Amino acid sequence: MSVESVDRAFAAALYAEGDAGLDTGASLLAAAPDADAELALRGREFVRRAWGRGWQPADVVRIVRRDLDEPQVRILSGLVRDELARYERLPARWQDQLDELPAQAWRADRFSYATAVLELYRLLLRLPAIEPVGPAPGAALLGPPVHGEPKTLARIRALLAKAEATGFPEEAEALSAKAQELMARHSVDEALLAGQGPGGDVPGACRIGVDAPYETAKAILLDAVAGANHCRAVWSSELGFSTVVGFEGDLEAVELLYTSLLVQGTAAMTRAEAAQRAGGRKRTKTFRQSFLLSYANRLGDLLAATARHVEEEFGGALLPVLATRAVAVTDRAQEMFPKTVTTRVRGATDEEGWTHGREAADRAHKGRPRLPGS
Repeated sequence: MSVESVDRAFAAALYAEGDAGLDTGASLLAAAPDADAELALRGREFVRRAWGRGWQPADVVRIVRRDLDEPQVRILSGLVRDELARYERLPARWQDQLDELPAQAWRADRFSYATAVLELYRLLLRLPAIEPVGPAPGAALLGPPVHGEPKTLARIRALLAKAEATGFPEEAEALSAKAQELMARHSVDEALLAGQGPGGDVPGACRIGVDAPYETAKAILLDAVAGANHCRAVWSSELGFSTVVGFEGDLEAVELLYTSLLVQGTAAMTRAEAAQRAGGRKRTKTFRQSFLLSYANRLGDLLAATARHVEEEFGGALLPVLATRAVAVTDRAQEMFPKTVTTRVRGATDEEGWTHGREAADRAHKGRPRLPGS
């Protein structure tokens, strides 16, 4: 009976057009407590299918949070935990994503719970296939398990965390500047080390969320951070993330720096907007859009200048190594995304927002080499 109840509920709610069948499916499940185990089993199967289509836990959580609500996120989190508990070893990055899932289960009456489950399963069923950025659980994993992270990345993470937490702008500026320089040096060290090895290191990829609002400006910021760290970013606007292609140490640096600069930029934008409102200004949307576009563009120039400055310190011996790695990253990105398109960006229309965004970028990068004419 439990299998039959689930089949009938799915036929009404998942495989029919529109929302009319949701209530019917939820009513069937609510009246069949003996179907709960089968329902959970089907949910884990939908999760496994998502892995097979290239999705990872953080990707699915992001799109469920965007298109549904927190109850479905909590139901999904339980399914992901149960499914991943079957594997002795998880691919790189999966354990971190698992640790970030909401821990608390969602409780509700049987009808409300069944409705939320069916809405979640319908979304999972319709997820498109996307380019994988690594193996799925159960696939052959190359190399030994990775424990911890390099000391340099740990230092960078600590510096950026302090920069985000401090209430003193001058301290945040100094911490961010130091972190950015360490990242550039870490990238060069990794490249030189790889150049001396047997040549087995190959580019990988990761996905980073680019959420509304002002997602265009955020995607530009991520692209700037990726480019300054020898990576390539491809934005999938309809799915709410960018895929960053590069070597592993650079990927981790990009994720750290982008997240921190976005936090710091948002805080600076909020402060600047409050000052504008105090002066009687009301056009907050155009101010924010222009602020973030200016912030992203200016930081792109400044980060690239820092990377060049650090690379020049190592002399000409570094150039062939970086050129070889750049070709490998470009080839991998083109292999993954052979049909990318260029997106036209709507220009900034708010002069005050543009000016404040540029000033915030300069502060976030204070103490680094200046560009000519800046």
